[in-house]
Amino acid sequence: MSEHNNTAPKSFSHEKVETSNFLLITLILLVVAIGGLAEIVPLFFQKSTTEAVAGLKPYTPLQLMGRDVYLREGCYNCHSQMIRPFRAETMRYGHYSVAGEFVYDHPFQWGSKRTGPDLHRVGGKYSDEWHRVHLHNPRDVVPESNMPAYPWLEASKVDDTAVAQRMTALRKVGVPYSDEEIAGAAEQVKGKTEMEAVIAYLQVLGRAVK
Repeated sequence: MSEHNNTAPKSFSHEKVETSNFLLITLILLVVAIGGLAEIVPLFFQKSTTEAVAGLKPYTPLQLMGRDVYLREGCYNCHSQMIRPFRAETMRYGHYSVAGEFVYDHPFQWGSKRTGPDLHRVGGKYSDEWHRVHLHNPRDVVPESNMPAYPWLEASKVDDTAVAQRMTALRKVGVPYSDEEIAGAAEQVKGKTEMEAVIAYLQVLGRAVK
């Protein structure tokens, strides 16, 4: 009688789960999904992750187009924009990153890649001319750098026909661009090079939190 009570029904036995690939995968995905939702959903209701930090402003048209070039050229493959709350990182890069600094970033650039230095607090650290030389040939300012050069950015012009569409799309996901800002965006980037746009983007990174 006791042996019967200690034996689980076959429909719920370990043997059936472990010998059925489909059932095992389904249950694993179910457990992972529940665990993921339990961790992620509460973040949508925390002010620290959904509200912008004081002083944070949406990217200007030129900065926004520079960010697009940054993504297009794959800069995120080597440079993180997430300073972790470790002493070794805060001493080198500055205040650790907080979610409220990235509420206008779609997608955000958090990560831990360290082939190149973290760029989150690079804004204002170097002059525009330093960035221009660095992007044209990194070894002119950092001899040991293994970063590729991007000289074509000086010759390529920003697409002024696309910036208003980008800002309109971002407004739909919560970035507070006004009608006037969108209407005047094309004029602000007209004739600007992609080099100028990238530098404008880099110079604003991390400046909302001192």
